[in-house]
Amino acid sequence: MFILRNILTPLQDEFKHSRKGLERGTWFIYTLLAVITHFTSSRTSNLIRCLQTLFGVPLCPHRFYTFMASPKLPWERLWTVLWSLIPQPTIDGRLLLALDDYINPKTGKKIFGCAPFFDHAAKINQAKYPWSQNVVSIGLLKIVKGRWACLPLAFRFYHMKKTIEAGNVKIDRKSVLFQSKFEQAVEMLSKVAAAFHNTPLLIVTDTWFGNNGLFKPMRESIGQHCHILSRLRVNASLFDLPRQRRKHQRGRPNKYGHKIGSATTLAEQFIKYATTYSINLYGKQRDVLAYDRIVMLKTLKSAVRVVWVYRKSNWVALVTTDLDLSVEQIIEYYGARWKIESGFKEIKQEIGSAKTQTRNPHAVTNHLNFCMMATTVTWLYADHLEHTPQRCYAVNNRQHFAFSDVRKLITQAALNKDFVTVCPNLGKPTQNTFISALLRMVA
Repeated sequence: MFILRNILTPLQDEFKHSRKGLERGTWFIYTLLAVITHFTSSRTSNLIRCLQTLFGVPLCPHRFYTFMASPKLPWERLWTVLWSLIPQPTIDGRLLLALDDYINPKTGKKIFGCAPFFDHAAKINQAKYPWSQNVVSIGLLKIVKGRWACLPLAFRFYHMKKTIEAGNVKIDRKSVLFQSKFEQAVEMLSKVAAAFHNTPLLIVTDTWFGNNGLFKPMRESIGQHCHILSRLRVNASLFDLPRQRRKHQRGRPNKYGHKIGSATTLAEQFIKYATTYSINLYGKQRDVLAYDRIVMLKTLKSAVRVVWVYRKSNWVALVTTDLDLSVEQIIEYYGARWKIESGFKEIKQEIGSAKTQTRNPHAVTNHLNFCMMATTVTWLYADHLEHTPQRCYAVNNRQHFAFSDVRKLITQAALNKDFVTVCPNLGKPTQNTFISALLRMVA
């Protein structure tokens, strides 16, 4: 209960600057709690019923729809406040940030941001170009109660250039400016870097983002204290480090040494030199066969450390510009990157961002902000718990608690009769018997 107060009160205080700050602040924190509760999906109509029935918040549906479509919600300030509430955000002295984009499928043809985007993760029975939103997102990779988690920090809707030029993407009847995914990523990363006072950054991303299209503008915007960790393409050409110049040697200094081969050919050569490492990977301590070497990579125009990880039948090469990282750190950090994929599933399916059919640009943006922030608040709540949450449903080979387990704890705390005294809702909540019945049904 008091954990929720400590998290939500600073967010509510950001609304005191407006004329209707008290009411909007109350609506905001209880809407956030309504998104977190695990009774229904986060459609606006469901949120209204949840606010009225469970929390007893007095509101008119029309006014709430206006609130959800408001362009004046101070999201930038709210996110900055939430970032400051993260306890011990660094891992080994650096911020570990996951960067990726995902497809948010929709059905309505007039929903803001929708277009036939290519889905590289589509299965055989799924459309390659579904009608959907394309969201570029960054999240903080952090260990929460013994397990890796991804806390969403920021996002941007990506719009194709041809869609903008066709006049199909407008906000308040004005066309939006085109930004590439790299530009959107650098913009978000710059704000995070400024909020955390130039703490060293390590961006963990997939192959698509792991090139100079991101690395160069990121270095120009943030500085030399940011690095990339990514998967290396199998056909990437690697070079030796340039030889040290002799005294009084004429000509320009060499940027690269001799070409030593592609990632594939080198993987076959280096397997006999590989060493076994014990690494905390995917929630378990595992023995991993790997070999590392510092080389030059032209796609990043920088010296990099490449780690070849050998599996039973194949291999994968990881690359980072942070030469201070050990082999164990590189493999563990890249393994933790998968948590951003799990985070997308939590946002789309469990929180329910994919189910809403809101069309207004501001309403669409506000709703996804609520879903993202609700996910981050859930992990913050878990991090502040005195004891590790227990897993409600047994799953083979999974011992750590799940995201839904924390949502259930938050629901129980928010529906406690004493919570209203901590966070007043200006109304009268529903009787505890009804709430208890709902909790039993969910359990």
